[in-house]
Amino acid sequence: MTRTTTPRYTVPGISVEDGGKLIAALGMRLHALNDLHLTLKHVHWNVVGPHFIAVHEMLDPQVDRVRAMADDVAERISALGGVPQGTPGTLVSERTWDDYSIGRADAIAHLGALDLVYTGVIEAYRTAIDEVGKLDPATEDILIEQVRDLDQFQWFVRAHLESAQGTLSTGGKATEREAAEAARES
Repeated sequence: MTRTTTPRYTVPGISVEDGGKLIAALGMRLHALNDLHLTLKHVHWNVVGPHFIAVHEMLDPQVDRVRAMADDVAERISALGGVPQGTPGTLVSERTWDDYSIGRADAIAHLGALDLVYTGVIEAYRTAIDEVGKLDPATEDILIEQVRDLDQFQWFVRAHLESAQGTLSTGGKATEREAAEAARES
């Protein structure tokens, strides 16, 4: 179901139509962030193996920051005159990606899959930055700040997946399961 995102009012200097475009772009970022923080907690709870504690403890600050990002995005949607949709049903019905596909697994397998998750989130963020940057520098600034943190979190994940020669074990993998298997085998 597609919701209307055109607000009745928005912030000064932005048309209602442009406010609606910003709200729509931010709504998808809100879904991605809510999904990401749940995925990170899922990994946190289901990671096993020799690298358990390192990965387990690395993820909690990421979860906390991603939750804060979601709050910032939701508040910007509200400021623009929109209604942030944070319910699970709305997230599932409007998202364009599947659920995280790895259950209980070793740390390296989860990190391989998370590398692909972060790639998808970051690529969508960069597209959204391009879209909103044409309409509102304040909204663009929020997303730029957030993508810097997401880039850093992916770097933390990739540090476990990179060889001394600089090759990523997940390079060229198209699915979380493929990336998890490649990471496990490296």
